[in-house]
Amino acid sequence: MTNRDRLFGLTVVLLWGLNFIAIRVGLDHFPPLFFAALRFAVLAVPVLVFVPRPSVPARWLLLYGTGFGVLQFAFLFTAMRAGMPTGLASLVLQSSAPFTVVLGALLLGERLRPIQLGGLVVAVVGIVVIGADRMHVAPLLPLLLTLAGGLGWAFGNIGSRLAAAGRGVNPLHLTLWMTVVPPLPLFALSALTEGPATGWRALADIASPTGWPASIGLAYIVALGTVAGSGLWTFLMSRYPAGTVAPLSLLVPVVGIAAAWALLDETPTAWQLIGGAIVIAGAFVATTGGRAPRAEKTTAPDRVAEPALS
Repeated sequence: MTNRDRLFGLTVVLLWGLNFIAIRVGLDHFPPLFFAALRFAVLAVPVLVFVPRPSVPARWLLLYGTGFGVLQFAFLFTAMRAGMPTGLASLVLQSSAPFTVVLGALLLGERLRPIQLGGLVVAVVGIVVIGADRMHVAPLLPLLLTLAGGLGWAFGNIGSRLAAAGRGVNPLHLTLWMTVVPPLPLFALSALTEGPATGWRALADIASPTGWPASIGLAYIVALGTVAGSGLWTFLMSRYPAGTVAPLSLLVPVVGIAAAWALLDETPTAWQLIGGAIVIAGAFVATTGGRAPRAEKTTAPDRVAEPALS
């Protein structure tokens, strides 16, 4: 990976780490599924009108949008509304990294070596440590929901890679068109589980003491978390093997936990920090250990158009 692309990756880390604070602020006002739908609907309408549809197979665009948009955020937002601490959510969601490696091996034929399998086992041990600690202080369900969100993100990673690799696709256009997929399924799920009018009442009450901070959080999620962060992430996924890019997400909890500690007064327990360190160590080995030096050459940089990110 080039120095420029590493800088892009670190930018994503910062944007996505702070994104969890914006999510928490939004969930203090909006019901979770409606809020997830709203964050994509705000972008989907102008995208349909002004952004050319990328020339990619519809099935990969749907996989990208369903995994990254519907599954990840339906589970994550529900978990955080159900009591998952903000900083811990930013950590557990990074289970997407080893999930991505496994799916890359199963679906894309990327080679999975013994050392990577060992790393996956270590990461699972870390999740068990966190889960055991959660059972003593809070329900386990939010943790399981966050893990399901990580799996959804992994499927989205595979969809974005299949959609973009080798087709000269503008990654920003691909990311924007991904936002067209989630709104209708999420609005439908919200109507069925949260009530058909609940979310719209919260939207109408946007000027309330919890409403205007939620609108600022929504603006951050849309502009910086989705357009900038996801656009850069899709750009990197289109240029490099999934196992090369996925480890970058392991730095997101560093920002997320620090921000939650500083801004929300969330102090993680010692066991949560220990489990988190184990997860990150195992996931790092799973996504980097044993990677062949020739892997990055399989998708040469000139096969994908540069994104217009300025």
